[in-house]
Amino acid sequence: MFKYPIIIGSIKSTPLGEVWAAVSEHGLVTVEYGVSRKVFEANVRKQTKRDIEYSPKQVRTIVKQIKEYLDGKRRGFDLTIDWPVLASDFQRDVLRVVFSIPYGQTLTYAGIAAQIGHPLAFRAVGRANAANPMPLIIPCHRVVGSDGKLHGYGGKGGIKTKAWLLKMEGAR
Repeated sequence: MFKYPIIIGSIKSTPLGEVWAAVSEHGLVTVEYGVSRKVFEANVRKQTKRDIEYSPKQVRTIVKQIKEYLDGKRRGFDLTIDWPVLASDFQRDVLRVVFSIPYGQTLTYAGIAAQIGHPLAFRAVGRANAANPMPLIIPCHRVVGSDGKLHGYGGKGGIKTKAWLLKMEGAR
């Protein structure tokens, strides 16, 4: 059975450095920053089990929106996400709630767990966020501990990047 390749491209000049994006025929698959093309391709291949094609023109709209967001000129994204590519139903449920957190606002891990009907699964919510393949787009930086403090961030720069993104958004 033939599968379409995953298309990748990047934008170099952002406050986080080069940001890579990958899309399938169904939408956005993954976003990464702070990695080389070789590492990004390997990560995408591992996640999707598909061939990769470098075609910046085909991801231009996505990387332009990411650049606008990081430059403080965009508060939301107008794009399609390939939700089925995510690992499990639980992860999809968690990340759909995270995707809905408004710009400049935060939600706790426990709050997300309650929203998806698993009020005691806040640690599992944290693991699902840690495996988020689309940071920035699915804004896991907007998820905080019940104590209001920043806990974990899988993107390059860790908590410092999470704090920078929240400050950029004006979150309290």
